[in-house]
Amino acid sequence: MGTIKIAIIGAGSVGFTRTLVRDILCVPELREVEFALTDINQHNLEMIGQILDRMIEANGFPTRITTTTDRREALAGARYVINCVRVGGLEAFADDIRIPLQYGVDQCVGDTICAGGIMYGQRSIAALLDFCKDIREVAEPGARLLNYANPMAMNTWAALEHGGVDTIGLCHGVQHGWRQIAEVLCAESPGEVDYICSGINHQTWYIDVRYKGRRIGKQELLEAYERHPVYSKQEKVRIDVLRRFGIYSTESNGHLSEYLPWYRKRPEEIQRWIDLSEWIHGETGGYLRVCTEGRNWFEEEFPRFLADAGKPVDPARRTSEHASYIIEALETGRVYRGHFNVRNRGLITNLPPDAIVESTGFVDRFGLNMVAGLTLPDACAAPCIASINLQRMAVKAAVTGDVDLLKLAMLHDPLVGAVCTPEEVWQMVDEMLVAQARWLPQYAPAINGAKARLATSSVRKRDWQGAARLPVRSIDELRAERTRKEGGVSPDQQVVA
Repeated sequence: MGTIKIAIIGAGSVGFTRTLVRDILCVPELREVEFALTDINQHNLEMIGQILDRMIEANGFPTRITTTTDRREALAGARYVINCVRVGGLEAFADDIRIPLQYGVDQCVGDTICAGGIMYGQRSIAALLDFCKDIREVAEPGARLLNYANPMAMNTWAALEHGGVDTIGLCHGVQHGWRQIAEVLCAESPGEVDYICSGINHQTWYIDVRYKGRRIGKQELLEAYERHPVYSKQEKVRIDVLRRFGIYSTESNGHLSEYLPWYRKRPEEIQRWIDLSEWIHGETGGYLRVCTEGRNWFEEEFPRFLADAGKPVDPARRTSEHASYIIEALETGRVYRGHFNVRNRGLITNLPPDAIVESTGFVDRFGLNMVAGLTLPDACAAPCIASINLQRMAVKAAVTGDVDLLKLAMLHDPLVGAVCTPEEVWQMVDEMLVAQARWLPQYAPAINGAKARLATSSVRKRDWQGAARLPVRSIDELRAERTRKEGGVSPDQQVVA
């Protein structure tokens, strides 16, 4: 097969990079590869480099590991590029949650659509197009980009339409929901449950579920969830949507609640639908809190990671992350079935052809082969179309720096539109542009205008503190703590979700 090069952008996400590399090394044919790791954080690169070097040495693999902050150096000659960056890190993420909350937009995650996801896309696309330019210029001809970074649909849309790079978007929500369905059906193993999912990222639907070959209908699945002692309390939004739509969603309770206009628009209503046993079930700013409090967890776990790296790579520990299976299929011809984010073009008959859909397909030596001609139930297609329409506007805005189009995208978001007046949306976007200007080069000419409008605005913010707890430690507090630990050096890093 010969040596191939796999570049990972955002490799300073230590835990996730370790998982991706270990998964790939579970495939014997992929051990003679070069992993080129790049990030803007040299400290994190050094940590992951040590972990992977130990793994390679302990297993006697011919694998090569390189680390560099020079992205073009890492991309030079790469056949595969994996993107897993969070542009703006936790500081920008905090703006994504806290500023909209002042206007009544209560988000649990804020990384896909809604106010936070739209602004995340503006930052990500500006950087992603630079990545694509480098890939076109220095990577191996025909290099494939495997994108793990959110907002998945917008990033993949931009990379394909404006970046000129063969891109597949990857997410693990489908696999997680599948295991949950298997549990409520009392299957002895998840493998007894077969399924087909289709939709758009984070709004994908289990349109066909079969247990031991028998098709599971709405009523049977609904009753299974309603009698489950844990999920009946944690998944109230998903169960309610199942009851009304007849189809179960791939996404967690917290995620799904912020993509629809019905469940998070009034504080007293939010309390009915969320569960605080874990952040993912709907806590206000839950993912921000978890990321903020665990900002340096990998440093505390570094000795354990290093010790674990000295153990044999065990194929039985290979995770369900798509990347290793896709590369294995392309390089060896072994067929892999999964769910991938790609351009629609007739894959889902009742969604727009230009949309990025997440649907079922197969990978082998000949490439990615998607199943075409699937049709979503009308109730499932409707919220997907609403999201696609705002994604289209948001991608165009990110590429052109069009502030008016960005505001229109925000206005058409289902939850934002359910909560805010047009005047509030216009001011909220101005405030977010000013707060995040350093990561939004395409909007540089518009920042002074946004500042001027904010100085004269008469729109009043709301006294909305969120339906559940917010992060208990601020970004400034964590930055000060990190600065003290590092002897006065305050890092400005990208972090992957």
